[in-house]
Amino acid sequence: MAGSGQYEEPSGEVLGRAAEAFGLLAAPARLHIVWLLAHGERDVSALAEQVGGALPAVSQHLSKLKLAGLVRSRREGRRQVYYVGDPGVVAVVRLMIGQLAEQEREQRPEYRQGSRQGHGQVYERGAGPVRRLRGTGA
Repeated sequence: MAGSGQYEEPSGEVLGRAAEAFGLLAAPARLHIVWLLAHGERDVSALAEQVGGALPAVSQHLSKLKLAGLVRSRREGRRQVYYVGDPGVVAVVRLMIGQLAEQEREQRPEYRQGSRQGHGQVYERGAGPVRRLRGTGA
């Protein structure tokens, strides 16, 4: 493998499966479901309430995620409880959403409110000083 360095190039099959998984997560409702499940098990009713979707639609999303192996389920009495069984999926979803949420917070005017008053520190709403942002003057 010319120029491969210290990694092994993935097979076409692996790349295809990864693309399918990312394709499924490209729907905001499905990504929201996986994010919620990354933080704890839930049944379809709780997921529908938190996602703000109709029960049949959320159930359909769960079926697709389950077929792709991104979500698993088990019976608890009459309820079907869903969870993310793959720690790698949890890590990817948490990393991506956490990173984007942090970038969004940094863009909010209230994030830099302290710097406008000449205090030299940047405050997040309801929080103490946070790290200074490079290249923003804040």
